[in-house]
Amino acid sequence: MSDAHEGGAQGGDARQDGVQPPAPLAPAAAAQSSPVQPAPLPPADPEDDNGPRSSPVARAALLAYVLLIVYASWFPFTGWRSSGLSPFAFLNLQPQRYWTGFDVMVNVVGYMPLGALLVLSLYPALRGILAVLAAGVGGILISGTMETVQNFLPSRVPSNLDLLTNSGGCLAGAIVGALLARGLLDQGRLYQLRRRWFSVHASQGLVLIALWPLAQVYPQGFLFGNGQVLPLLSEWLSEWLDTDIDLVMLLRGDAGITVEQYWLSETVITACGMAGAALTLLCLTRRGAPRLWLVLALIGTGLVTKTLASSLFFTPENALVWITPGAEGGFLIGLIMLAGLAFAPQVAQRRLAVVTLVLSLVVVNTIPANPYFVSTLQAWKQGQFLNFNGAAQFLGMVWPFIALWFLLLPSHRLNRP
Repeated sequence: MSDAHEGGAQGGDARQDGVQPPAPLAPAAAAQSSPVQPAPLPPADPEDDNGPRSSPVARAALLAYVLLIVYASWFPFTGWRSSGLSPFAFLNLQPQRYWTGFDVMVNVVGYMPLGALLVLSLYPALRGILAVLAAGVGGILISGTMETVQNFLPSRVPSNLDLLTNSGGCLAGAIVGALLARGLLDQGRLYQLRRRWFSVHASQGLVLIALWPLAQVYPQGFLFGNGQVLPLLSEWLSEWLDTDIDLVMLLRGDAGITVEQYWLSETVITACGMAGAALTLLCLTRRGAPRLWLVLALIGTGLVTKTLASSLFFTPENALVWITPGAEGGFLIGLIMLAGLAFAPQVAQRRLAVVTLVLSLVVVNTIPANPYFVSTLQAWKQGQFLNFNGAAQFLGMVWPFIALWFLLLPSHRLNRP
């Protein structure tokens, strides 16, 4: 009794003193009171579960590569006519009389990326031997279609050797793709960097950016002067209407251009072409990405590609023929612009990319041809590179227009951090 009474008295004293035992915290309050908060993670990839992943990048790259194959196989798209023979007459076992090792190498190497991209695009729905077989069949169908349509082009000759080498190259690429698919798409460091540096919905944009250095391959009158379509349209209209048409002169009139104006135009083309491509890349990056290094890598790859192409198409002495006073000035101005815009808001980067690309297109399509470049171009013999040149010319002309279409897509709001 005394112990119980004493305990009750102690309890009463505690209540009288106003001391209350601490109440348990609710889960939400406990979380709020925690002094340590985990760092926010990048938004989850909608296709990112713990299982195998499909690759939107591979599918977009496959579509772009198929379009390049179509253009290269049917270039120059003129003189369509029927030869009177069966379109499948080339499907025979007769050996070709005229062929070179270079042609065989180009056919095999040219279709190897197609096979690899087919396998990567089918992953994970088809893997291993099934993916290789499906890609091999796809390569046969694509190559067979290209050879069949060439029957109606006077400048092209379909052959069973082309079909065989193209299909073999596609099969070899499919085997390589099957061996690398899991590492590239599920476990590779490349995928981890892509997720860490770029937005979730950046797949199509990354394919577009990867094509920009290749768009510099075809010889152009101005550094980064892609999208020059009026001269080609003038040529097509002249042939169609059987009269001499110059759309550039129609737009400019009889107004001449001074050396200073020409130099300024070349500076604008180089600066805006480079800035437009780099800003398109920056629109796709996250805040923690090494933006300046990515931009420098893109521009450096474009310059190296252009230098190697100039050396290959002309002579090694002309490898740096693209370096002119106007190009140098435009390059420096473009670098200054990008240094200031590298960390600007993505909405501003996207809008400025549209403005610079449009300005570059306007200037490059209204300035007269560079006389020095025209004289250099006369020494260019396309020869064995006819197919490749057609694809390179097509890519160089359409890249700015595809970039503008991509930049104006409303889906860019998904890339905002």
